[in-house]
Amino acid sequence: MVDVILGLQWGDEGKGKIVDFFAKDYDVVARFQGGPNAGHTLYVNDKKVVLHQIPSGVFHQGIINLIGNGVVLDPITLKKECDTVASFGVDLKKNLFIAERTHLIIPTHRALDKAAELAKGNEKIGSTLKGIGPTYMDKTGRNGLRVGDLLDKDFKSHYNKLKAKHQQLLDNYNFQEDIADWENDFFEAVEFLKQLNIVNGEYFIDEKIKEGKRILAEGAQGTMLDVDFGTFPFVTSSNTTTAGVCSGLGVAPQHIRDVIGITKAYCTRVGSGPFPTELEDETGEELRKLGSEFGATTGRPRRCGWIDLVALNFACMINGVTKIVMTKADVLDTFKELQVCTDYNIDGKNTRQMPLQMGRTKPVPVYKSFPGWTYIGVNVHYISNGPGREQIIEVK
Repeated sequence: MVDVILGLQWGDEGKGKIVDFFAKDYDVVARFQGGPNAGHTLYVNDKKVVLHQIPSGVFHQGIINLIGNGVVLDPITLKKECDTVASFGVDLKKNLFIAERTHLIIPTHRALDKAAELAKGNEKIGSTLKGIGPTYMDKTGRNGLRVGDLLDKDFKSHYNKLKAKHQQLLDNYNFQEDIADWENDFFEAVEFLKQLNIVNGEYFIDEKIKEGKRILAEGAQGTMLDVDFGTFPFVTSSNTTTAGVCSGLGVAPQHIRDVIGITKAYCTRVGSGPFPTELEDETGEELRKLGSEFGATTGRPRRCGWIDLVALNFACMINGVTKIVMTKADVLDTFKELQVCTDYNIDGKNTRQMPLQMGRTKPVPVYKSFPGWTYIGVNVHYISNGPGREQIIEVK
C-alpha cells in the first residue's frame, strides 16, 4: 500500500512538515522526484532543519527512508544534509537507502545550469542553478551517471568522459567557471555516499509492498511546476504529479491508495512565470510578511496572491487527489475579507479550465468573496495553523 503526499500549487506548500506529521503512521518514506532545488522545512527539538534531498521521515525512529530513482542527487548537498541529520543522533546507515538508478549531479551540471540561465537574457525561467535541469537532460539524453555507477572501478573514467561533453557545451556558451573546489568536494562526498545503503530501488519497494509495509511517497515542488502539466516553460524538469510516483519509485499504479494534496490557504510562487492571482500591492506584501514567504532553498522572496481554485481544481484532477491538507490558514486570520479566484477570464469569456500557455493568454482572475473551501470537491482533512508539527488540526 502506497500513499502519496504532493504539492498542489507552485511548491512551498509545507509538504515537509506534513510528511513529518504523517510519517509516524508509515514504515517507509520515499522521495520520488526532484533534487536539491527543493527545500522541506521541519522543526526538530524546536530547531529549524531544511531537507533538500533526504526524505522528511528521517527523524522518526524505525522508519526507512528511500531516495528513489526519479530524484537527481547532488552528493555534496547530501553529505551536508547527512552531517546535519546525524547531529541530532540519527543513524543514517540504518534508515537511509538510495536507489542505484538515481542520477548524479556533477559539478559541470551546475556550471551548465548557470550558463544556460545567463544565455536566456531577459527570458530567464528562475532556475535555482543547482544543476537540476542539465542532469535530467543527461538522463533523457542517455548520457548521465547514476549512483550505482559509483561502485564501478572505472567510475572516474566515465566521469571524465561526461565532463568533457559538458565542457564542449560550456565552450559553446563561452562560459568559464572554476570548478576545482566543487570537484574536490564532489569526490569527497562520493566516498561518503558509497558508505551508505545503495539498493535496487524498485525491488526494494516491491519487497516492502509484499511484506505489507505502509509506504508514503513524498513529492517535491508542486503540480503547477510539473514538466508536462505546469506553467511551461516556467516549470521544473521532472513529473511532480502522482504519475511521477510510478516512474520515480518503480511502483505499479494499482498499489497507490490515497493521494494527499497540500495547498496553502493562499498562493505563492518563487522565480519567474505566470501567476494569475499575484498581488503586487500592500496585500501581497502583508501575505509575504505574515507568512514568512522566503524560499527555503534560495532565500528569495516569494510572490504572493489569493488562492486560485481554477489551478487547484486542475491539480486535484491531474493527481486524483483523495484528501487535502490546507496549510498556513493562520496567515489569513488578520484579513477581514478573503478573495478567491473561481474562474479565469480570457478574451472576455469566463472559463474554469487551465489554458495551454498562460504567458500568451494572460488570464484575468475572477474573484468571489466567500468563507467556505468546498469549491474544489475534495474534503479538507487537515489544517495547519502554525509551523510546528503539533499545530496540525484534523477536521472531523
